Amino acid sequence: MSMLSGSSLLITGGTGSFGKAFLREVLDHHDPRRVVVFSRDELKQYELRQAFGDDPRLRWFLGDVRDRERLTRAMTGVDLVVHAAALKQVDTAEYNPFEFVRTNVDGSQNVIDAAIDVGVKKVVALSTDKASSPINLYGATKLCADRMFISGNHYAASGDTRFCVVRYGNVMGSRGSVIPMFRRLAQAGESLPITDHRMTRFWITLPQAVKFVIDSFELMTGGELYVPRIPSMRVVDLAEAVAPGTRTHEIGIRPGEKLHEEMIAPDDSRRTIRLGERYVVMPYVSGWGYEPPADGESVPEGWTYRSDTNDLWLDPDQLRELIATFG
Repeated sequence: MSMLSGSSLLITGGTGSFGKAFLREVLDHHDPRRVVVFSRDELKQYELRQAFGDDPRLRWFLGDVRDRERLTRAMTGVDLVVHAAALKQVDTAEYNPFEFVRTNVDGSQNVIDAAIDVGVKKVVALSTDKASSPINLYGATKLCADRMFISGNHYAASGDTRFCVVRYGNVMGSRGSVIPMFRRLAQAGESLPITDHRMTRFWITLPQAVKFVIDSFELMTGGELYVPRIPSMRVVDLAEAVAPGTRTHEIGIRPGEKLHEEMIAPDDSRRTIRLGERYVVMPYVSGWGYEPPADGESVPEGWTYRSDTNDLWLDPDQLRELIATFG
């Protein structure tokens, strides 16, 4: 039986793409006692309520992660928390840096403090590949958040609350995906804009991301940064999968964008083990009794997990098949 069964859960940013998929999976297959959706947008909450038929297990809390008092009230009586709320647009962050700091950094500390204060058992925080060796402000705020959640275990050492982080790449079918834009342009007979024909990205489907997070609740003892073994894809192959034979043109890398993404940096390899189909980056300092998994396999020192040197790849046919199912 899943540890989610009979539990009270809360998800911040619960009306986003991940939140919708997470709610559907949890309600359909894990029988929670209640699930609290915590988010800012009244309209999105209303639309989601209609989509789920006013499921009596769902609770709807309007609030912002910048508001610690509201978070504390929402988390009262909650066993498990998924922290998905964040500002995420790379170019927007460059023009509005402190807004990203207030939500992604200050908001994360509020989640940590509220969870400890009310005695939440486990918190899984969602990260991004852009938090590894960040070159943009969004990635830098998410790296700060990652470290804060790991260090949150120190603050909670005398209590029962434990924190871990899940980091993965681009999500197929999520809001902001390039796939709908490619389709519209191809239908109009226009060329598809590619930032750089050499560009590669990690790729994961929403159901895979949701399963990875749920499994992390089961595995975590506190202090882990979990990274799934997922395939890479070339952006030009994605364009070919969406619109076969359509012309493409380069528009150049946008501010703060990388040519290839990274999920584990070389300097983190000394703390990284492979555990089945996931990597575990262990904490620098673990004063709360953390013990590494006994069945993990160390990665070579200096190893890095990058989208261009990955050993798993999706070709255009495989991408087309995934898009037909999940995109």
